[in-house]
Order: sequence, then C-alpha cells, then structure tokens
Amino acid sequence: MEHSDPTPSQAPVTAGNRLTIDLAALARNWQSLAARADRAETSAAVKGNAYGIGVEPAVRALARVGCRTFFVALPDEGLRVRAAMPDATIYVLNGLATNLASVHAEATLRPVIGSSGELDEWAAYRAAGGSGNAALHVDTGMNRLGVTFAEAQELAADTGLVDRLGLSLAMSHLACADTPAHPLNASQLATMQDVKALFPGLPVSLANTAGIVLGPDYHFDLVRPGIGLYGGPFVEGMAPLETVVTAEARIVQIRDVPAGQTVGYGAAQTLARPSRIAILSTGYADGYHRAAGSTDSRPGAATFLHGRVAPLVGRVSMDLMAIDVTDIPEAGRGDWVELFGPNMPVADVAAAAGTISYEFLTSLGARYARHYLGDA
Repeated sequence: MEHSDPTPSQAPVTAGNRLTIDLAALARNWQSLAARADRAETSAAVKGNAYGIGVEPAVRALARVGCRTFFVALPDEGLRVRAAMPDATIYVLNGLATNLASVHAEATLRPVIGSSGELDEWAAYRAAGGSGNAALHVDTGMNRLGVTFAEAQELAADTGLVDRLGLSLAMSHLACADTPAHPLNASQLATMQDVKALFPGLPVSLANTAGIVLGPDYHFDLVRPGIGLYGGPFVEGMAPLETVVTAEARIVQIRDVPAGQTVGYGAAQTLARPSRIAILSTGYADGYHRAAGSTDSRPGAATFLHGRVAPLVGRVSMDLMAIDVTDIPEAGRGDWVELFGPNMPVADVAAAAGTISYEFLTSLGARYARHYLGDA
C-alpha cells in the first residue's frame, strides 16, 4: 500500500532522505541562552557548517534576532559567514594558519591566536603595516590550543602589545562544563579571572553553552554557545532546548522475514520472531553511523514512525538500513521515518552508536534534501 507524505515539508521525489531544519527554533534557542547570559554579549558558534544545518541560513536566522559575533573553525567557514552577513564580527578558532595573515585581514576575519609561532607571524604582519584584529587564546586547563598562563604573563608585561597586535578579545575554553560539579570548571574560572586582570580593558570570553549555565561568574564579556543552539544536550541531567533538526528517511521496501533468519551484512542479528522489516533509504554514506546498528549481543538505535518506536535490525550499510515494523501494521512503502528529531532525540541515537550528538549533526550528508522552516 502506498502512503502519502505525512508532513508539510515536500522533499524531491529523487531524495531518499530529508532534513527539516527549524530556523525559528534556532533563533529562539539563541534568545533563551542570551537571556541567561544577561549583560554578556551572546555570540554563536557556526563551525562545522553550523553543526550540519548550513552556515548561510543559520547566520541569517541568528542575525535577525540580534547575533552579531560568530565563531568558526577555519578561514573558509569565515568567508561563508562574511558573505551571509557583511558586518559580522568573525573569529577563527583554529588559529592563524601559516602565511594567511593577510587573507584573514582582507576578509576582516579575526584569528584566535594560541601559540608563540602564530603570535610572531601576526606581529610581523602588523609591524609591516598590516591591519586587522585578533583574539588571544590562553589555555586554562584543557591542554589543546592556547598559550600558557606563564606566556600570557610575559605578553601582558609588554604594555603596548594589545594595541600593536590589534587584540580585541582574550578567550579560553572550558573542558568539563557539561559536568557542573567537575573541579576543573572552578580551576579554569580562577585562571581566566587572572587573565582578565593581566589585560585590563580587553574583553574576555570563557563560556560555551554549558558554561552559560554554570552561572554569571563564567559569562565575562562574551559567551559562545554552540551545541545548545542546535537542540543538542549540553549539561548532564538538563533537558535540551528546542529541536532544530529532524532527520527522516523513506521506506523503500517492506518484507516479511521468518524467525531465525538474519538481516543485512554479517548476519549480525537473528530474528527472534517472524518479523515485518522495513528497509530505509539511508545509511552511513548519509552520516548515519554504522555503529548505531543492532546485533545479537546488543540493541542498536531506534527510529520513530506512526507514533511508535521502531528499532534498527542488523547493521547499517552504506545506503540502506533496516527497522522492525512488526508492531506498526500501518507502516508502508513511501512512509517517512524519523531517524532523530522531536520524538527520537539525537542524543539517544548517538548514545546507541557510542558517540555524541555533535558527531551525528556535523556528519549529515549531502544527499539529504534540506527543507527550512522560516526564512532561509
């Protein structure tokens, strides 16, 4: 039996899967976090193609509700933000790439400088007459990017450094903010307060989404929410904000499989009962992780269809995956199945694959037909 599309989003008939992206929910999530941040400016992390939803529509939606500062990982991402919002302030988190100081400055991208080599190159560029601003990243305990606190002390001793380098921000990144009781949070906060004292008058940023929830001491002058904007979980035990992304796949076939038989590659799962199996037109080539599949030794992820949960059966393959619809008799060819969204949280699907929601969102493949709710 054929079934009509049950949702208002109309994907092309050539697409096997689709994303419905609620830009209004994205904007409301930003407003909720901005309200928590109180007097601190609220920016937005739009790296990783805005966590998979698309840089340009995300930036435009956020700009409409007042966001003016954006964080990306790479200069290429920054150029896309610049094209979407010509007057935005844009910071490049992965630092100053070798021999690209002029490229950053010409596009008014601000590199987040986090090593002595980057500092030397940026200083030489500015001394030769180059323009542009930059941020200084100080490592407060994550041991990933950033100059050490001792190096920051040496830099602060040069009273003309901030103006000479065009520094507009001092920042660091919390390692354990999603676990509020972790002692490293307080340690990083104390170090960042010392950094602020080293550079009086220079704006300071520490808090990611979870850091905003830790309280006003962590807010400083600028907060940088990321995953929370896109509806992902950000603090242990706290419900996420509104769902932004709903991923769906089309049923291409339904088949009856006897008890004792297996489904898919590797015969990974044996059916314990006669089952009605729906085959979905999506797989790991679309960013749905292979590790989310089900085996005889452990259950995998689940999907949502016609108001009920339908678990995965067997391995996820490149372009296809199987779900058990034995208890959903109305399921039929052409139905759209929720892979994750309002009824099937992305965090639950990611946990079944042994990963986190960030990885599912940022891995969303090009074959999804993207439909935007609100102005894109």
